Amino acid sequence: MKEIGGYFELELAKALEYYENLLKLNSGRNAFKYILKAQKTSKVYIPNYICDSVVEPLEELNIKYEFYNIDENFEIIQNIILKQDEKLFYVNYFALKSSYIKNLVKKYSSNLIIDNTQAFFEKPIDNIDTIYSPRKFFGVSDGGYLSTNKFLDKTLEKEKSYTHSIQLLGRIDKNASSFYNDYQKAEQRLINQPIKHMSRLTQKILASVDYEKVQKKRKENFEYLHKELGNINQLKIENNIDFVPFVYLLMIEDKSLREKLIKNKIYIAKYWNEVLERKNISSVEKNFVNQIIPLPIDQRYNLEDMNRIIKVIREKK
Repeated sequence: MKEIGGYFELELAKALEYYENLLKLNSGRNAFKYILKAQKTSKVYIPNYICDSVVEPLEELNIKYEFYNIDENFEIIQNIILKQDEKLFYVNYFALKSSYIKNLVKKYSSNLIIDNTQAFFEKPIDNIDTIYSPRKFFGVSDGGYLSTNKFLDKTLEKEKSYTHSIQLLGRIDKNASSFYNDYQKAEQRLINQPIKHMSRLTQKILASVDYEKVQKKRKENFEYLHKELGNINQLKIENNIDFVPFVYLLMIEDKSLREKLIKNKIYIAKYWNEVLERKNISSVEKNFVNQIIPLPIDQRYNLEDMNRIIKVIREKK
């Protein structure tokens, strides 16, 4: 029975989620696990340059996997030939590889799995399993979307995320560092979780986002940084972007830059330290880990913030 009256809940603008019609799960890694459980898969080829969260469901389900290498353009080096029950897992790296993915679709068809966790706004391709992780783009503690046409014959529980969202509320009242431990706990909680439906809280937050504004702001910030920093960037990035960026990907041989930015309260992630521990990684992949500086360009920031980032990068000391 619906409750009427009493104290108020958190009020959020009511609209539609960006992927209203996709399968809503409790994490991106569980979207991958869902694919593996819903389909008969004997082996998956995965990139060396990827986080351990992709390996986790493969090992849990005892599915064979093999790493492949990528080149300086984030494209596959090996000529991988798949058997009927094998899959190729490819990441749309930093939302830069949508055109390349179309070539992979022609080659591998439904044996391809696309990871769009860094490319939230890239729409899924028909009959191609595609994974999204909204917490990489928005203030939610969990959640994942899956585009697929093969479903589990199983009723899933609904996730509860209210006890793992203190960092989202806390950062509004205080600073990020005060709640960093809570953020890490929320991330750790996602490891080895059973597949569930997305929580109502996460769905409500995602239905309150102004997606058009988000896209516009991310593109503006990205284009501004590229105009100012493109001449020192070792990565080849087109001047006129036709995608919604995840971060501004700056690759530079300056070992002190990451720490300098963090010291100035410009927090920079590192993708991904665990790659360095794997066998047969290439020098290109090693350089990606050590030299890529993913600069924040998301919807929370404006050109004044971008100028602050540029100033810190250009400072001699």
